[in-house]
Amino acid sequence: MTRHFAVDGEPLPLPLARAYDTALLDLDGVVYVGPYAVEHAAPSLARAEALGMRLAYVTNNAYRTPRAVGEHLRRLGLPVAEDDVVTSAQAAARLAAELRPPVVRVLAIGGEGLLAALRAHGLEPVRSADDEPDCVVQGFAPTVSWRELAEAAYAVGRGVPWIVTNADPNAPTHRGTAPGNGALAGVVRAATGAVPLVAGKPAAALLREGAARTGARRPLMVGDRLDTDVEGARTAGFDSLVVLTGATTPYELLTAPAHQRPTHVAADLRGLLAPARRVEEHAGGFRCGGWRGHVCDGELVLKGRGDREDALWVACRAAWSAPEPPCTATALAALARCALG
Repeated sequence: MTRHFAVDGEPLPLPLARAYDTALLDLDGVVYVGPYAVEHAAPSLARAEALGMRLAYVTNNAYRTPRAVGEHLRRLGLPVAEDDVVTSAQAAARLAAELRPPVVRVLAIGGEGLLAALRAHGLEPVRSADDEPDCVVQGFAPTVSWRELAEAAYAVGRGVPWIVTNADPNAPTHRGTAPGNGALAGVVRAATGAVPLVAGKPAAALLREGAARTGARRPLMVGDRLDTDVEGARTAGFDSLVVLTGATTPYELLTAPAHQRPTHVAADLRGLLAPARRVEEHAGGFRCGGWRGHVCDGELVLKGRGDREDALWVACRAAWSAPEPPCTATALAALARCALG
């Protein structure tokens, strides 16, 4: 998407913060890493808001309440209201509330974030399959036990609809990688053979909840992961911006499958304040700024000088247009020459 405005009668491309009315922001790796703000995040978001962009913070984390997330963000210098935070627990609660026939009692497996979201939709959380629940909603909490998973399996095995807040297989902790909600849901799936309805990314419900909450007409999903943020945006029908402050590397961008390719890429959230990069086909390859790129006989060739993000975008367009992905060694070498490896 490229939108323009006029200065002295000449059209100029709009910054992304003006081309899109709402940013749906992933948190970890985009706004913060652990307890610390990502460099440039707070001032860039403040400037984006000043340009008229609405900000919504969307997270697959169903354990923390929006209030807790908002408090964390305010400590990092962001003026965030509780309503600006959208969690997968809230998206799952909406899915449950919209089931037909109507749902009243929900067997809730998870923490306070999930219980609060269900109650906000007028649903009654219960803890046993013997309470005759109309639905099972499962979210992560570090206290989830075998007994709770068994209760979920009893209800799901009887045909009760089953929603999970997210299917993330792991959860990073200060001690390493631990099982996530997807792993816990896998226990219920293994016991019952049932397949749950998923609310969180890369499913569309969470992003659509964020867009509905903000009244967005032109939302932009901003994330650091291709398999959740970008794929989720494509599933929801939204454009996406990937920032390189978190999980995704330049090489992973080059080799991304079609359903995980972003609309825009930037080093960090300052990308919201810049216009979309224009890539043009040129002499059998692609051109952006001072860079040219093409793939020949499986080799990625990058030449030029200037903005490294222009170089990366040219490399991506060249790689994505090639019949086969470029050779790993030559791709890494080309990126390294541009200080992108």
